[in-house]
Amino acid sequence: MSPVAGEAARTRPAPPSASPGARPALGDAQPRQEAPPDLRLIPPALAAWAAAAVALRVSGPVAAIGIAVCGLAGLALFAAGTGGRHRRRSRPAAGESRAPRAPTGAGVHRAGLIGVAVALLCAAAAGTSAALHAADVRRGPLPDLAKSYAHTQVEITVTGDPRATRSQVRGARASAGVIVIPAEVVRLPAPGAGSARGADGAEEGTWARLRTPVLLMVVLDNGESGTGDESRAAVRKRAEWLRLLPSTGLRVNARLAPPADDRPGGRDIAAVLRVSARAPHVVRRPTTTQRVAGELRAGLRAACEGLGADARGLLPGLVVGDTSRLRPELEDAFRATDMTHLTAVSGANLSILLVLLIGPPGLAHRAERGGLAPRLGLSLRGTAVVGALLTLAFVVVCRPEPSVLRAAACGLITIAAIGTGRRRSLLPALAAAVLLLVFYDPWLARDFGFLLSVLATASLLLVAPRWCEALRRRGWPPRIAEALAAAAAAQAACAPVVAVLAAHVSLVAVPCNLLAEFAVAPATVLGFTALAAAPLAMPAAKGLAWLASWPVEAIAGIARTGAELPGAEIGWPGSWAGALGLAAVLGGLLMVAARLRLPHRPWLCAGCALVLLVAVTRPAPLVRPFTGWPPTGWRMVACDVGQGDALALAVDGERGGSGGAVVVDAGPDPEAVDRCLRDLGVTSVPLVVLTHFHADHVAGLPGLLRGRSVGAIQTTGRAEPAGQAGFVRRAARQAGVPVVPSAVGERRRAGDLSWEVLWPPADAGTGADTGGPFGGGTGGEGEGANDASVTLLVRTRGLTLFLPGDLEPAAQQGLLALHPDLPRADVLKVAHHGSRFQDPALLGRLRPRVALVSAGRDNPYGHPAPETLRSLSEAGALVARTDQHGALALTRRPDGTPAVAAQRGTLGRTASVESEPRARPPPHGAPSPVARRPSPVARRPSPVAG
Repeated sequence: MSPVAGEAARTRPAPPSASPGARPALGDAQPRQEAPPDLRLIPPALAAWAAAAVALRVSGPVAAIGIAVCGLAGLALFAAGTGGRHRRRSRPAAGESRAPRAPTGAGVHRAGLIGVAVALLCAAAAGTSAALHAADVRRGPLPDLAKSYAHTQVEITVTGDPRATRSQVRGARASAGVIVIPAEVVRLPAPGAGSARGADGAEEGTWARLRTPVLLMVVLDNGESGTGDESRAAVRKRAEWLRLLPSTGLRVNARLAPPADDRPGGRDIAAVLRVSARAPHVVRRPTTTQRVAGELRAGLRAACEGLGADARGLLPGLVVGDTSRLRPELEDAFRATDMTHLTAVSGANLSILLVLLIGPPGLAHRAERGGLAPRLGLSLRGTAVVGALLTLAFVVVCRPEPSVLRAAACGLITIAAIGTGRRRSLLPALAAAVLLLVFYDPWLARDFGFLLSVLATASLLLVAPRWCEALRRRGWPPRIAEALAAAAAAQAACAPVVAVLAAHVSLVAVPCNLLAEFAVAPATVLGFTALAAAPLAMPAAKGLAWLASWPVEAIAGIARTGAELPGAEIGWPGSWAGALGLAAVLGGLLMVAARLRLPHRPWLCAGCALVLLVAVTRPAPLVRPFTGWPPTGWRMVACDVGQGDALALAVDGERGGSGGAVVVDAGPDPEAVDRCLRDLGVTSVPLVVLTHFHADHVAGLPGLLRGRSVGAIQTTGRAEPAGQAGFVRRAARQAGVPVVPSAVGERRRAGDLSWEVLWPPADAGTGADTGGPFGGGTGGEGEGANDASVTLLVRTRGLTLFLPGDLEPAAQQGLLALHPDLPRADVLKVAHHGSRFQDPALLGRLRPRVALVSAGRDNPYGHPAPETLRSLSEAGALVARTDQHGALALTRRPDGTPAVAAQRGTLGRTASVESEPRARPPPHGAPSPVARRPSPVARRPSPVAG
């Protein structure tokens, strides 16, 4: 929401009457006497929206039939509604004034018929536009080529900004991600044509011209397996792709693929083009307009170079929607607090600039208006012209994409509310904007951003003024009442749609947005001023950017603080059924609040605020009786981080997470491990042990380091994969945390914890593959890194835990040979996520009471393997799995045996292990109870790392 959006709700004092006691005309700045809102354009707008959305999804013949039915029905109803209006009306006598008549039943009937007719005609027109746009996607040879996954050379025109996606963890490795570029294919080689070549080497006269929307995906190379020069070349190529401007012409060799049917917003593209990360082959430079816009945006980025990381990435996003340098953790914080609208170009940006021009609300049309316009000597007409030019410049700088055009239209509507104060004219204006935009670009009818924009604008114009007036009547300061009403109204309107997109409901969205509103205006104004000054005087632009960094850092701090609260967000079904359920819940709460006259009962308001505060902060002593999580006295927790490992070992078992924890591995997802540690209350981590550098164990390190005091990071000596090892070093360096190697035989203690490093030996850490049990297995990088996993034997208050990382059978046998006196373990963290490659001799020696398996639900590797689970059960172990039971907490019963508490799943609230006497483990080399019978667990090293 714009910080001035609430101004649309502000009512102006009534002007002096023409005579004492004269009653103001209906709607003359008297909010209680305003005429009813004009709703005549609402049905046509909604009908056009729905028709466009349907026509984009159905086939051409079905769309044509629907268009014909709507058009013919609309014409028939229009004719029926206007048929009786030709009758002459009696003229009034001379000097007699005609008094307004109340509408008759026939008049109301005719008006209803005409309204329905107009809605049907608008639906037919929007459906026609949508059907033509959908035909552009389906026609031509490209869709058929995509269905056959053909490989061909095409010429494309870039239509949007390139955006880099986040790297994805695929088992052991983290991909470098892809660059996504909206584009149009404009030329395609014609089949069966000649092969004459021009000066540039391209075939002349063999190209078919077309205009088909596609999505270009540039598959990046992270350069892990190359030399330093190759890695730098990969970074350079990535930068070249990201610097491409809209309207640039490219020629690419691509493999085509059909788009996914479940793409958000519908299938607005004909194909997906996958290309390698070679340097782009530019055949046509961008237009002058796009070059100017690109230079302005680049100037703003240059002005932000000397700022902090948050301000450097957030200020361009706040001003022109450039989020290319926004840090992932800050982006996640904005998503958790429902503040992502601040980093997207919206009507708020334009509203702030135009209010700076026209001044306070209600004065824009008067001679005594405020703002910069009168100070510059601009007349009312000149002010309108300057405002139009400012809007045009805004669209140019922020790129004339549909989302920017939508933002400009909605921003002008908000400014109309601020300038005129006539709320009764706003709904027709909003409906007209929806009609025009849907006619212009029917794909907006299936665009979530467009839906959110319309909902937010409508709520600010209709709901926020009433809520603001109610708060002001209760004595709230006007500015705070406006901001609170705007934030609450927009959140209530948009929350169901956000739930569909993000599958969550943010409990801190309203307070976070409310606090951020007061910093958005100065940051936006200073940012746009720096944008304009950068081409003329870079030192001045840097100074302005530095001034803007103060409110920008405040916004980032609000987002981070809100996102770090344990109850910042709750999960919600990410479907339209979930959206309807949330809308029903919100509607019920509003009805209850109105029924109880909540604003008039301060103590009841305070009680509701206290309940919300408890739900957001979730103090463990208060919420544990309701949730059972985390259990009191937990010793170790296997976090539910998906396909990966992250273990938290309590330093002080009596205090739980508040006493700190040693963390073993960080999992593949920063958000998952951060959420787990926040739920446990862990803010101090004396040591992080990263067993090996596979991505499913280290990619979540930034989330682990976020907002916590970390003493050191201990790693294996084998730095493979090299890219992930470098990632760990960079993350540690940015956080100021030292990285130290592990050594066999090393013993440490922290509070109740004591542990010993059992593996790997020195020669395994060097990367030498000897082929024996102390080497790298088969010599492959995946097996070598797994076999170099740091293995710990942990003791905590009488419990013994064995944590082997991802050791493969060869290394497990080597560890058993290195430690023939290995004691029995109460708890085993099963190696390699429960893969079928386990050593039965090691399992027979450990004979754990509890076996914890950390694996992701529906993972592609089949972890945990049924053979491993069967062997563990036959050995007498209680098996608990994170993919089925969520996070798993280990506790100690009074009799000294381990117990497991599960966050969810069939394990139940608490599962314990009976403490029956167990036979002593056999000497090393003797047949164990598991080894006496044929074991289904394989001994070969796994061919799949991760």
